[in-house]
Amino acid sequence: MIDLRLLREDPDRVRASQRARGEDVALVDALLSADERRRSSGVRFDELRAEQKQLGKLIPKASADEKAELLKQASQLAADVKAADAERDAADAETQELLLQLGNLVHPDVPVGGEEDFVTLEKHGQIRDFTAEGFEPKDHLELGALLGAIDVERGAKVSGSRFYFLTGVGALLELALVNAAIAQATAAGFTPMLTPALVRPQSMAGTGFLGQAAQDVYHLADDDLYLVGTSEVPLAAYHMDEIIDADKLPLRYAGFSPCFRREAGSHGKDTRGIFRVHQFDKVEMFSYVDPADSQAEHQRLLEWEKQWLTSLELPYRVIDVASADLGSSAARKFDCEAWIPTQGKYRELTSTSDCTEFQSRRLSIRVRDGKKVKPLATLNGTLCAVPRTIVAILENHQQADGSVRVPEVLRPYLGGREVLEPVTK
Repeated sequence: MIDLRLLREDPDRVRASQRARGEDVALVDALLSADERRRSSGVRFDELRAEQKQLGKLIPKASADEKAELLKQASQLAADVKAADAERDAADAETQELLLQLGNLVHPDVPVGGEEDFVTLEKHGQIRDFTAEGFEPKDHLELGALLGAIDVERGAKVSGSRFYFLTGVGALLELALVNAAIAQATAAGFTPMLTPALVRPQSMAGTGFLGQAAQDVYHLADDDLYLVGTSEVPLAAYHMDEIIDADKLPLRYAGFSPCFRREAGSHGKDTRGIFRVHQFDKVEMFSYVDPADSQAEHQRLLEWEKQWLTSLELPYRVIDVASADLGSSAARKFDCEAWIPTQGKYRELTSTSDCTEFQSRRLSIRVRDGKKVKPLATLNGTLCAVPRTIVAILENHQQADGSVRVPEVLRPYLGGREVLEPVTK
């Protein structure tokens, strides 16, 4: 959530942020009104309580005739205090409810607009010319079948659409990717973490995933637990309700977990293959830093993602995501999109978001710097979303006979294998 003081001091900035996100600007005025009622009712409650205490001191000293009148006043005052307390609690609850609906403040450098209004910041790698090489590229599902690596038919039979099996070399490729990604993250100073896949409501809400993203979240009603769509959620909640000493920052974690998404808004999109699925594994970077360092940390996370994609020898571009396409927690987000040959376009493989103090305020995570205690900043960055990375590797490194060249960074994790050979012709 944002700082209420900032809202009171610069409401136009918050209105502009809501407008850039394409969200309800009237929410700002409703929140300002609720906050004013919360503060005024709090003042009224404090005044009445002080009056009540003062009256309580007078009653024992009063004469018999005065005491009856004072007791009558005390009775009325007690009713007024109770009413003021209820009014204060109601105003506070309304303020908190509205505050949780408000997205993070959009960074001023973010391009304004929707999904297609991103700005391309840079491009890396060489897109292959398969026509010049003399063959038509196969898509990842054809290659997966040739390699005995992907089985979507049995995935659908067992679990339904958008589920799959990774088999044989496909399973080994996932393990190689995860191990290589964790090795890179560990070398960069991240603490590797295996995180829970089920979290409590306060963890999910605290990271901002029960707002605009709620339709994509799986909820186990009997247990009131949520399946995570990313290990960002348990990593953000890891230090919930804690105060961290400033000299321990930055804290950096690399979480590996299964991820679950309904993909409720993706009807008809990417229905072939394993690019958009309900369950997948992912390595996620997560940082806790001083707010003054969040923009620099955002650039560092982006560089680590670029290092990873470059090591996989994939052509990709970096985009600055437009304001209306940001998640509610992100002030700014960069995506790295790899070229997918059979689609003829770049598709998102990794992303990194600067969430500033938004999540830490909701999760009550603070930093102690000397005598001062304040919210800290959180950032996240996908290092390896496994199925999409497999798609990009198979399609970009395929050869005319259906085999796939293994990027050098993965070979130590595949027993030195340089090529994935077809098992069927």
